[in-house]
Amino acid sequence: MSVLSLRAITKSYGGNAILKGVSLEAEAGEFIALVGPSGCGKSTLLRIVAGLDHGDTGEIVIGGKNVARMPAADRNVAMVFQSYALYPHLTAGQNIAVPLAMRRLTAMQRLPVIGNLLPGQKQVRTDIQRQVKDMALALKIDHLLDRKPGQMSGGQRQRVALARAMVRRPAVFLMDEPLSNLDANLRVHARGEIVDLHRRAGVPTLYVTHDQSEALSMADRVAVMIGGNLLQLASPKEIYDNPAHIEVARFLGQPKINVLATRADAASIVRFGDLVLLAKRGQAPDQPVQLAVRPEFVRFHPTGTGRLTARVERMEFLGSEVILHARLDAIGEVMTSKASPSEAASLSLGQPVDVEIMAERAMLFGQDGARLQAEPVAIAATVEKVHG
Repeated sequence: MSVLSLRAITKSYGGNAILKGVSLEAEAGEFIALVGPSGCGKSTLLRIVAGLDHGDTGEIVIGGKNVARMPAADRNVAMVFQSYALYPHLTAGQNIAVPLAMRRLTAMQRLPVIGNLLPGQKQVRTDIQRQVKDMALALKIDHLLDRKPGQMSGGQRQRVALARAMVRRPAVFLMDEPLSNLDANLRVHARGEIVDLHRRAGVPTLYVTHDQSEALSMADRVAVMIGGNLLQLASPKEIYDNPAHIEVARFLGQPKINVLATRADAASIVRFGDLVLLAKRGQAPDQPVQLAVRPEFVRFHPTGTGRLTARVERMEFLGSEVILHARLDAIGEVMTSKASPSEAASLSLGQPVDVEIMAERAMLFGQDGARLQAEPVAIAATVEKVHG
């Protein structure tokens, strides 16, 4: 049984549907990244799981118990916010200790003077300090325990926030863009730290990010949300190589996937230059379709005399690779290609090129955006393939 189960979660604000029946399952120790454009509902979903907001309908099952109507404090869920939400007047050690003190000490025991006189308080405080020190050692922030947030860097504050979330050993971790305030170099380093901490904790993690590179590099599975719908939940490789919907294909990948509007003939065959694709089982007879191919599966050759020609409009040198943009002569659309610096050395701005699309990596999507089953076929074999 899944440790975390979200079942048909819906949420609307003033008649505007933010979540439209989102469901997913997370196993013990699984890391799921929620990605999507701004306003797609991913942070709202996280807040609903945490108990900071309530869905209109649906169930949130943690450890076999539906917690959808339970207060946030009773859900055994820990959340790391984008702003870290550390108390500025408390030291790092005191910040980390807060969830333990709230859980293990009574309101009277937490009072500064009177609490020290109550039986059992001292022993609990000692146990809490031991747990705080153990967690700080694990995260290599033990030297920061006496510092306040204003005396720490962004990366140090981020680790303190993670320690505060982990020290209570929750059933579920929730992280809402915890790296967005860090600079690029520190963000890359912090990714590895978060993944290591997650594996050590062994509990399911929902991680909201707008950075697709974070999602693809960190997660066991990636959930792509568009317009309040969960369009696909799969492994990073599966969701990148085999997007189930055109919006998933458009959202993932840098530079963006090439998408070209075209049409299937009466036999569900799509022709584009030298490329011939057959939509299996006649899925799109005589209908508009969208042809999609990622830039790494497009090649520009410096001849410009083939069936599909273009002219180079822009070249972006990125060190280990060059991003090439060329406008197709036939339809005026721009196609993007990835090339090595040596491959791009023979090309220049304004140069005519032949466009080669790797047929086995081309994809077709129907009018509703759903992926069509398709396979490349040789032109000479097309009639036999369809009618034979």
